[in-house]
Amino acid sequence: MIKFKKVENIKELAALASGIWHEYWVGLLSSEQIDYMVEKFQSEKAIKNQINNENYEYYFIIYEDKNVGYFGISYKKDYLFLSKLYIKKDFRHHGFGTEAFDKIKRIAVDAGYKKIILTVNKYNTNTINAYKKWGLKTIDAVVSDIGNGFVMDDFIMEYSC
Repeated sequence: MIKFKKVENIKELAALASGIWHEYWVGLLSSEQIDYMVEKFQSEKAIKNQINNENYEYYFIIYEDKNVGYFGISYKKDYLFLSKLYIKKDFRHHGFGTEAFDKIKRIAVDAGYKKIILTVNKYNTNTINAYKKWGLKTIDAVVSDIGNGFVMDDFIMEYSC
């Protein structure tokens, strides 16, 4: 059975995130961009700032008492922003992502939101297909300069609660 636990140990989350990102993004992004993005968005310092200043919450995805993934959400004015949803390689394609998204939908509804919005790399086809299967629709595309000569080339997707 899968469980979800709100993250208290930010150091543990940052280590999990770094491991997953360095495995997952190979082939889509350069190792330099992966390192840069992990430091900018998923380091201990970045996560602390997101939680303290940007209305973020992170949750571990737990299976058999092991952290097998995580998700991060941010409470915005008119929608819940799904910032991160990552699962370790050996645990993908077992329904954990679907269960995590079900949990995220419950959080959104309980908080009074009518929609969930996320961004996804345009070339991340497996994830895009999963999001479509879960009922998300592509509503826009954006290229964001994240500094150091790197950009994020994303689709914006929306789920209506």
